[in-house]
Amino acid sequence: MAPAPHQVFPRRPFDASTPVTAFKAEWSNPFNYAFTILLLLGGDVVAAALAQLVGGAITPVAFSFGWVSYATSAICSAIGENKLMPDADCPCTVINGKNGYVRDNGSWVLGRLMRDYELWMGFPVEVVTQSLINARWEFDKNTAKKEEPDSEMAVPRPRQAGLVVSFWEPSQKWEAGKPRTDLIYWSGIITTLFQMGIAAVPCGLWGDWGVILVTTGAMTLCFAMGSLKQWRVEKWACRRLTGRLKKNFILTRGNGAQHAIAIISQGRGLDLEDLATGFANLDAPSITVFARIATVVLGILWIVLLITSSAITESAWFLLAIGGLGMLQNMFVAGWRRRPEALGVPLDYLGVAGDVKVMNTLLEVEKRYEKLGQSMLGTFFPGDLRDNEQKQWDAIAEEWKSKKAGNGAKDLSKA
Repeated sequence: MAPAPHQVFPRRPFDASTPVTAFKAEWSNPFNYAFTILLLLGGDVVAAALAQLVGGAITPVAFSFGWVSYATSAICSAIGENKLMPDADCPCTVINGKNGYVRDNGSWVLGRLMRDYELWMGFPVEVVTQSLINARWEFDKNTAKKEEPDSEMAVPRPRQAGLVVSFWEPSQKWEAGKPRTDLIYWSGIITTLFQMGIAAVPCGLWGDWGVILVTTGAMTLCFAMGSLKQWRVEKWACRRLTGRLKKNFILTRGNGAQHAIAIISQGRGLDLEDLATGFANLDAPSITVFARIATVVLGILWIVLLITSSAITESAWFLLAIGGLGMLQNMFVAGWRRRPEALGVPLDYLGVAGDVKVMNTLLEVEKRYEKLGQSMLGTFFPGDLRDNEQKQWDAIAEEWKSKKAGNGAKDLSKA
């Protein structure tokens, strides 16, 4: 029947089964577009997962949908930015424990060390922290009662109070710059074995070896990218301290933070002041020619693999399951919290100091370690000190002078 004259776009007869047929065809064989699109997503997750695990004998980051996207962006980083490691994802500062010089952190390792602090700070630090919060809570409740005696409004418990400084030293059990294996490390190996098992199913049932071929090739490229030595150079781009070079460092989120991590180097471990500079912030960050060429070659091979995998049609669901499992592992690795030894900065606990009043905490720190508390004044008290506060600092300085004088007299008597 001819369309009515007033209809600009004539309506065609609609078949209700058309959407059902289209959906059924796509879900029965989702490889036409789904897998290709998924391989271009999640590159940032893969980069974070690699940054977490690189540095050991192998880097078990499982094959996932984000690898093609990451491999192409890694070429730009290697050629244009002269680096592979991502930037720090947790803001913090490193304070020199002698002169108080403050340096903004550019190291991915130190950023994660600060971000994951609540995981590894230990029971003694947790006890002191909660005691300060409870003391502040009681003070707030008493103040509220005095101001409004008849009010029944509940006073909320504060989330933080005062300042807690914990003291640590580089561990002598493990070497700095060599990460220890933990749960997320072994998760990559276990996930890889599961992926190979899934890939073997269509080969064993129907003789379809395409899935296991693509999976094996993808895993080879994953492990090859993580095995580049350039990762280790960038992840721990700093000097190692020796017996002559003794430095103390304070790692903190800045003024107003609940915690500060004081690391007493004892002449060993990593120079955290160097590390905080970050490889990308060096005047002339150098990436080896081999690393550049390898990154470009691997990026090209990932594109070749993407094109090759498009030929798989009959067993597409198996390849999607493999990529989906790998994506879950990558997200787990990228976001999981880790202990210092797993980040290549092994530390041993020494003690803790804390008070509701930040000034009292800094005074206690200064009593334990000369110039350490004073170096934190510029960050936590940038203004001028009161007269009574200045007297307290002068008194501690006199105590340190007398201790040094006494030690010098003992040395003379021994001679």
